[in-house]
Amino acid sequence: MTDGWANSGVDLHLDLDLAGGRRTALEQALRTAIRSGRLAAHTRLPSTRTLAAELNLARNTVAAAYEQLTAEGYLHARTGSGTTVAGVPEAHTGAAARTTAPTPRFDLRPGSPDVATFPVDAWVRATRRALARAPVSTYDYGDPRGRAELRTALAGYLGRARGVRADPEHIIVCSGYVQALSLLAGVLRGPIAMEDPGLAFHRDVVRHTGCEVLALPVDEQGACTGQLGGGALAPARAAVLTPAHQYPTGVTLHPERRRAAVAWARAHRGLVIEDDYDGEFRYDRQPVGALQGIAPEHVAYVGTAAKTLGPALRLAWMVLPERLVEPVAHAKRLTDLHTETIGQLTLAELITSHAYDRHIRACRLHYRRRRDLLIERLGRSHQLHGIAAGMHALLPLPATGPGEDDVIARAALRGLALSGLRAHMHAPGQDPAMGLIVGYAAPGQGAYPAALDLLARALRGT
Repeated sequence: MTDGWANSGVDLHLDLDLAGGRRTALEQALRTAIRSGRLAAHTRLPSTRTLAAELNLARNTVAAAYEQLTAEGYLHARTGSGTTVAGVPEAHTGAAARTTAPTPRFDLRPGSPDVATFPVDAWVRATRRALARAPVSTYDYGDPRGRAELRTALAGYLGRARGVRADPEHIIVCSGYVQALSLLAGVLRGPIAMEDPGLAFHRDVVRHTGCEVLALPVDEQGACTGQLGGGALAPARAAVLTPAHQYPTGVTLHPERRRAAVAWARAHRGLVIEDDYDGEFRYDRQPVGALQGIAPEHVAYVGTAAKTLGPALRLAWMVLPERLVEPVAHAKRLTDLHTETIGQLTLAELITSHAYDRHIRACRLHYRRRRDLLIERLGRSHQLHGIAAGMHALLPLPATGPGEDDVIARAALRGLALSGLRAHMHAPGQDPAMGLIVGYAAPGQGAYPAALDLLARALRGT
């Protein structure tokens, strides 16, 4: 058949140097591809007949090359199963065995949800329903603002669950919170105030766009928004806040601070970027409503599925003031054209069927039990902050006890990974005490109690 190459099933890019002979050239090309890792272990090779036709070689030449490489340990041949790559034989690696950094047995660092709670069955059902009625155009390039189905579903959900005043035309779906922050910073092009302490990676994202980052202090009432508009913060064009559950201290922004943030935005034509990363998870009362609900023309609300479902989905959303919709949509088009479509349709189906609500309620109970166990194990001997919401708690360390670095090092020796507060400060000081940010969501169900035991031992210094 003249189209044998197109129907071979496996494509190999082999550059043959025929100066030394056809068989030798094929053997060397295959060895090089395997040694370099371009042909990974277990890759199935074409049959001798197919590869001979593709390379314009005699079938016996290919068979002989396969036999030679099988004898050398590069290939593995089994009757009825074809020929596969066996890997790089130890005698031919020419390099010392690689060493890898030890992986901690237990991990209490914050930032990730319990991905084992991902609703696989519900997601699969929602995908099937969504694709069953999706038009053919679904599989073409899409709107940079996101699918209309998801924007409509989000408008309804955010209004009833988070108090957001959302119109589908003001919503832009993006590939995670980081892209949302990057797009907004790129459009604003001016100094941006960010909470201190806060996530260092988010500061890096803003700086990468060319914007200056200004430190906005945080105390027991949340971000000190009354300082916006004056002093070192006077140049700020925007302020990034986590009002529902400040990261990493866990405090909820005080009502007077909320009003001060809005007053600043109105008076200075500024913008509040509201990072609502885990606002659904509140354990002592109903979740605090979004700041955007009281000033939709001065607040850009950003939500994400990273904590409610999983970071792998890369789905987030912005609810924007009308003046920012077109500039941000244009920037999104130039960045990645549009966010992937299938996940958007599936999430829309989850929301409209209320499976998303049911999943969040189940996760809220799951994380509350995790939090309660943390309080039971440590709350009597250590003060925990930010325990009313979210998936992490702040554990300040006393000046008289072991310092942050000492506790983290002790825990690491026991196979437990921890995160300290110092790295979250804009200008890390010399205070040796500081504190630990304990993430209680990610460890597996069986590993979590053991991780807490190791944490308690590291704190005691035993």
